[in-house]
Amino acid sequence: MRVAIIGAGIGGLTAAAALRTNGIDVIVYEKAHELREVGAGVVVANNGQRALDAVGLGDRVREVGTHIERTVWSTWHGEDVPVPPAWPSVTPGRPVTSLPVHRGELQQALLGALPAGTVHLGRPCQDVIETADGARIVFADGSEEHADIVVGADGIHSAVQQVVAGPVELSSEGIMAYRGLIPVERLDDSVDLQRMQMWLGPGRSFLIYPVSRGRLLNIVAFTATDLDAEESWTAPGDARALAAEFADWAHPVPAIIDTLPETFRWGLYDRKSLGRWSTDRITLLGDAAHPVTPHLGQGANMAIEDAVVLATVLAGASVADVPQRLALYESLRRDRTSRIQQNARQAGAIYRATDLSAQEQAAGLTAILAGDWIPDYDAAAAAEAALASL
Repeated sequence: MRVAIIGAGIGGLTAAAALRTNGIDVIVYEKAHELREVGAGVVVANNGQRALDAVGLGDRVREVGTHIERTVWSTWHGEDVPVPPAWPSVTPGRPVTSLPVHRGELQQALLGALPAGTVHLGRPCQDVIETADGARIVFADGSEEHADIVVGADGIHSAVQQVVAGPVELSSEGIMAYRGLIPVERLDDSVDLQRMQMWLGPGRSFLIYPVSRGRLLNIVAFTATDLDAEESWTAPGDARALAAEFADWAHPVPAIIDTLPETFRWGLYDRKSLGRWSTDRITLLGDAAHPVTPHLGQGANMAIEDAVVLATVLAGASVADVPQRLALYESLRRDRTSRIQQNARQAGAIYRATDLSAQEQAAGLTAILAGDWIPDYDAAAAAEAALASL
């Protein structure tokens, strides 16, 4: 059986490696002509690491991650906010903590788990046509390829999603995010590189954590906005506008912003749930299926879980089994990802509220982060149990 994956992001590459682990022939088509290292960090949380461990990718990813000791919350004027630790170590027998990773380094680590020739660059998907024995992929240059299964891992603007579910309008969340990476030698000793820190203020927040094994500091600044911004990792940001937003915040926030070599702005968009993710031969994963706003740090982790569940339910399947297995995959993922989406939306509403104190913001976020249903989830085990019950 041959699976074609559209998109070589975190979800697509995880799916490719996981499927190969289960003995399935895989090919990945990516529209970009090169896999560039996007200047942004991502957090692989406990649940994401557990899923990666199930398919032999966990240690590979931890090699490029950065250990942090704790997460600290503060008000915009520097007071500590007593938010209980979210999602402590939960894996029996081996401590696991959230792992900050440079997005480009994570992508390269996953790519390194695949044989040469698995990923084909410069192949933008224009259409997917389901056939009696699989699906036909039509590329922008008019060329075509056939596969038994096509997986759309091509992001929030997914071409494959259009085939599966039709056009679905995106809506702006009313938040602008500024991102940037700072070499740590530019920073003074007031910046603790052993922790993740979030400052909260009315309508704004500022997040930092180390990546690239402590060589770079990743920053994300969230501000409320009435403007629609491009949903892009690479749209240039206005450093002066960013500095003005946080000019009166406590040290070291303004100083950190002053050291930024460059910044990128990123409009946050959401989308209502799809009526379906799958047909008999085509399915979706990650943002193509269920875009998650970043306020829980779970977007990449949901894509990783999707990939591992998909690979698990397809293990040992014949071509005739595919429709049933894709339906099982979607049923396993829909409720959990919908709940994550909703909680992330609630967190976003707290971030952009201009009438809440930082303490009120922290209390709301604490309530959203409560419980172990996010970090304790074992995606592979859930898929194995469901498969055994067929």
